[in-house]
Amino acid sequence: MKHRAVATGRVLAAAALLSVPSAATLIIFVAILKLNMMAAILGQAAIMVLTAMLVRPYLASLGAVTSWSRALAAGYDSTPPPIEREAPVAEIVGAISQLRRAWQARQRELAESARWNETLFDNLPDPLILLGEDRRIVRVNGAAQAVFGHAITGRDIAVVLRDPSVLEATDEVLIGAQSREAEFTLPVPVERTFRVRVERLGSRAVDDTVAILALHDLTTVKRIEQMRADFVANASHELRTPLATLLGFIETLRGPARDDAEARERFLAIMYDQASRMSRLVNDLLSLSRIELNEHSQPNQTVDLGRIIESGIAAMQPLAKAKDMDIRAHLDPAARMVTGQADELAQLVQNLLDNAVKYGRDETAVDVRVTLAETLPAAAGSALKLGFTVRFAVQDRGEGIGKEHLPRLTERFYRVDTARSRKLGGTGLGLAIVKHIVNRHRGVLAVDSTLGEGSTFAVYLPAAGDV
Repeated sequence: MKHRAVATGRVLAAAALLSVPSAATLIIFVAILKLNMMAAILGQAAIMVLTAMLVRPYLASLGAVTSWSRALAAGYDSTPPPIEREAPVAEIVGAISQLRRAWQARQRELAESARWNETLFDNLPDPLILLGEDRRIVRVNGAAQAVFGHAITGRDIAVVLRDPSVLEATDEVLIGAQSREAEFTLPVPVERTFRVRVERLGSRAVDDTVAILALHDLTTVKRIEQMRADFVANASHELRTPLATLLGFIETLRGPARDDAEARERFLAIMYDQASRMSRLVNDLLSLSRIELNEHSQPNQTVDLGRIIESGIAAMQPLAKAKDMDIRAHLDPAARMVTGQADELAQLVQNLLDNAVKYGRDETAVDVRVTLAETLPAAAGSALKLGFTVRFAVQDRGEGIGKEHLPRLTERFYRVDTARSRKLGGTGLGLAIVKHIVNRHRGVLAVDSTLGEGSTFAVYLPAAGDV
């Protein structure tokens, strides 16, 4: 009702305005030609009525166009009002429609550009963190979420990165410095080292971003440096004895035993054993170095652990038969598939089976079980807690391991019985390799042993997909 009254008022006002010239003419006629006043008033009224009738459709069209324009400005995608093609207002409607199409095309271009920029930001390999003026995290990309977790947006950077050098560099940039760099180490879940560059943006973004933290992973470089030092130290220590043995026998064969055929055969057999031990040691050291180099990156392949175990058991059968041992496998079909890297898991299985057969008593059994874990060890991380977990266990009937040795079993070159280990061809690196493979897969290694009864080595790994 109110809208109708307003529209009527506008029509009358327009009619009155347009009839001003006719009113002036009638006044002149009244003054000069002595036109009857009443006739002039009636004539003027008739002119206003006719003018109103002519103006009303155009004002209605203009009102409709105005309402449509306001709807477009408010963001509504409404259709144009029905205007006759011959009407003067139709040209205005056509111009607005053309502007609307151009604006919609530009809006689609901007939306596509924004989506592309978001995809690029989220998929950059280096972790990126966007900061506001108050030091709070505005946004992070996928790589940063993988390092720090998903629930960090809106939190102060000090909650996520507690390193003093990083916080100092951030504060300096936020108060006016253009850029700063720092280096820090994350100790868990696997130690990683990053170089961070804090850069101030040219202007405040729409989401209040004023600075960006770009992290570059130095873990591989640091590990290479550390592995080089460790390799030299460990290799020189472990290779010294077999090398000394080889040199001693070579000198003997070149001297007193030059013509002693029996001594030569005996010495050559010992030299072969020592050279084989050095070869195994070098291979294990290189294998351990490769695993440590990639330990910070979790594998994401789907692997049939059951098939790997079956192949490992088949490879160990000759050694087991020589000791009259039986390897018994119990593989749950629902627990065969895990998330991991096939070659490394094959090495893990091989090392555990090899230890079980070597250190198990003759004429006993080795039990291999693969099941879905009902409970998790206390050391289990988020990768195991977020989904199903596969438990792979190898149980032997050997002499067992004293509890005082259990915490150090996975240390490099640590041996419970050094003489027996070397006699059986062990390098002291087998369980260290197992530990690092388990760490890379974000799993857990648990060892349970009873003296005189045997030991159980259980590996917990993330199951692949939905079980």
